[in-house]
Amino acid sequence: MNYEDNKIKVPRFNEESGFYTTKTRSKHMSKIHGKDTKPEIMFRKALWKAGYRYRINYKKLIGKPDIVMNKHKTIIFIDGDFWHGFNWNEKREKIKSNRGFWIPKIERNMQRDREVNAFLKENGYTVFRFWESEIKKDLQSCLETVLKHLDSNTK
Repeated sequence: MNYEDNKIKVPRFNEESGFYTTKTRSKHMSKIHGKDTKPEIMFRKALWKAGYRYRINYKKLIGKPDIVMNKHKTIIFIDGDFWHGFNWNEKREKIKSNRGFWIPKIERNMQRDREVNAFLKENGYTVFRFWESEIKKDLQSCLETVLKHLDSNTK
């Protein structure tokens, strides 16, 4: 059995598949950004202030990590709660519209996150993943987790 056999299939989001959207929904969806979110910017500023330099949205690595510190072989992802399945067992049941699309979509995102983590770890990187709500609620604790790792590697 190869990798493609285990990959969650996400249906196409189109009218032929039975998915309908309104102009209002389309407008809301167009406002969602995949990079430079408020939690990402908050974390990057705090990391910069702590004296660490990094690259953002690094395309040379699988998963385009939000923050990469090649010198320290450290990767940081700041995952959106909805898109990456925070508290998924509970949230999954609350999805009411277009469940046939959204549930496989989010579960595939979660599966991809695991694949990306495994690949990066196999290649010697330390991977941190924080939820956007975690950053908003307790930025300092998230930052300290990373700083402790970075400090232990530089000694």
